[in-house]
Amino acid sequence: MRVARLYYRLVKFEHTIFALPFAYVGAFLAVSGVPSAHDLIWITVAMVGARSLAMALNRLIDARIDAANPRTAGREIPSGALTHAAVIGFCLVSLVVYLFAVWQLDPLVRWLSPVPVIAFVVYPYLKRFTWTCHLWLGAIDGLAPVGAWAAVTGELPWQAWALGAAVAAWVAGFDLFYALFDVEVDREQGLHSWVTRFGEVGAFTGARILHLITVVLLTAVGLGLTVGWLYWLGVLSVASLLLYEHTLVRPGDLRRLDAAFFTMNGVISVAFFAFVLADVL
Repeated sequence: MRVARLYYRLVKFEHTIFALPFAYVGAFLAVSGVPSAHDLIWITVAMVGARSLAMALNRLIDARIDAANPRTAGREIPSGALTHAAVIGFCLVSLVVYLFAVWQLDPLVRWLSPVPVIAFVVYPYLKRFTWTCHLWLGAIDGLAPVGAWAAVTGELPWQAWALGAAVAAWVAGFDLFYALFDVEVDREQGLHSWVTRFGEVGAFTGARILHLITVVLLTAVGLGLTVGWLYWLGVLSVASLLLYEHTLVRPGDLRRLDAAFFTMNGVISVAFFAFVLADVL
């Protein structure tokens, strides 16, 4: 059980709530109803495998950086709780789970399956070179609804890409808040982030713009599909919750940053999925 808890902490499994509901949103909107149990099960397995791989790779590649940061020095690899070899093994198992699940879905997803894996490997290195790393992270999570859409239909219309872009903007926006945790350490280590480039005020401005884009794109998706009033209530709830999230923190006052990042974004993801589910039912 102790080893299982270590791996659970390694991949922060509870944060799967950020991306998995939006994968389901993509699947449900793609068919304007409930996909088959077969597709939903394998989409779930693929998502768990992919996210576990992404997080483990991130921890593995960033182990030296994490060790030099007081906030992350207690993570599993820097603290010695897990060895590099153990995490590499976990990555391989996660990759096998992901690929096996993908192979149970539409052939289009099989052809596209290398794309997320390549993106996972690239992402941890970007902070060493560019402040656009947050946008890359957003794009990775934005692949979740796009992949789920393709998995159940074998097609990728513009609505699927718009939904993926909405998730990408949402994730990139709240990742700008997350970067505020480490701005001083990042500057000391010569790492790049939106905050080190544009400052704290720039991070808030960027997050507001990205979250406005999220609402605009969710609106575009609804206009491009046949949806009911519950979908529009879902969009309104996302807009309202994002607005509330931005009232929790402000430049110079980050006391509620944890609540803004972790709690509110989990609520946003689950709430929007709940409205979409109710709408298609």
